[in-house]
Amino acid sequence: MTPQAPNPFIRYRDRLDSYEAVRSGLLSDDRFVDIVTGLDREVATIEGHGFEVTPLVDGRPLADAAGLHVELWIKAEPQNVGGSHKARHLFGVAIQMLVDEELGRPRAERLAIASCGNAAMGAGVVAAAMARPLDVYVPTWADEAIVDRLVELGASINRCPRRRGEAGDPAYLRFAEAVAAGARPFSVQATDTPTTFDGGRTLGWELDDQLPGGVTEDDSLFIQVGGGALAVALSLAVPRARLYPVQTEGCAPLRRAWDLLAPDFDFQQAARTPESYMWPWEQEPASLATGILDDVTYDWLPLLQRTRESGGEPIVVAESLVEQAYAMAHAHTDIPVCATGTAGFAGLLQVRPVGGRVILAFTGIDRS
Repeated sequence: MTPQAPNPFIRYRDRLDSYEAVRSGLLSDDRFVDIVTGLDREVATIEGHGFEVTPLVDGRPLADAAGLHVELWIKAEPQNVGGSHKARHLFGVAIQMLVDEELGRPRAERLAIASCGNAAMGAGVVAAAMARPLDVYVPTWADEAIVDRLVELGASINRCPRRRGEAGDPAYLRFAEAVAAGARPFSVQATDTPTTFDGGRTLGWELDDQLPGGVTEDDSLFIQVGGGALAVALSLAVPRARLYPVQTEGCAPLRRAWDLLAPDFDFQQAARTPESYMWPWEQEPASLATGILDDVTYDWLPLLQRTRESGGEPIVVAESLVEQAYAMAHAHTDIPVCATGTAGFAGLLQVRPVGGRVILAFTGIDRS
């Protein structure tokens, strides 16, 4: 292997699911590296840079300002491709697609994603690098700067108002209709795109290498959750850490499912009747952290399984803490992070553990 490689998809390639083609002898290592470097070169042409290991930041100034008695570390993703961690997921999906096509499987001619922001941006960059058409399904309130950039990248924008009597995210519902009509899901939800965890795990592998002594069972991860893929991918990559998924009181279907599963936590039963535990949030989702307002936590089942196994639990925070976390992150770090990206910190502000080491992921760039 090449641990010195700056691109995490090269550095950790032997851990990727997409590398199975090499492990099984269907593809050479050199050809796999060529696929990854070629796609990354196209990403850099579009974005100005490709994928590199992102920094781990000492969070002591932030912890001290908040009166927290923990050793705090922050994985900083806002300068990543597309302005967030989302492109990691989608680059991993793209690698698997290109490997599959190299092995003779059908080419994906049209891609689709539902997103209100960073996931769409990541998808837009990676799809453009692949020279594939992308349909993006967005809510009516989507950030116009993101929409404009997606148009520049060649994506087709579909605005999705809520329809009377229809439950769930209208952008996701229209996306599902497009997939049923033949589009290839290019998503950060593993329910639609099972390969999405693969690239997301690179963030956790980096973290494990960067953290002094590596990630251990004494460490805690406070991770903001919308659809759930980031928290699942991180926990798969560093399974010893306790996982605390964080949602806002304005949209908290994950904690609701957790409470319904308690005290027995029969995950087999939950898999048989998922609709008894997870359904769209009834109220209109609302929060400063707009990127975690998924009506449904799509990857809720593996996320709650990992949370239970790790010894953590889902956290629901008041909106006032979401706002406080965002303000404090800007006052006491140099990370240009958005309110969605600091929502995990809001969970830490609520729980306020004493002692131990806590890891946050500041994930999205502040576009305001």
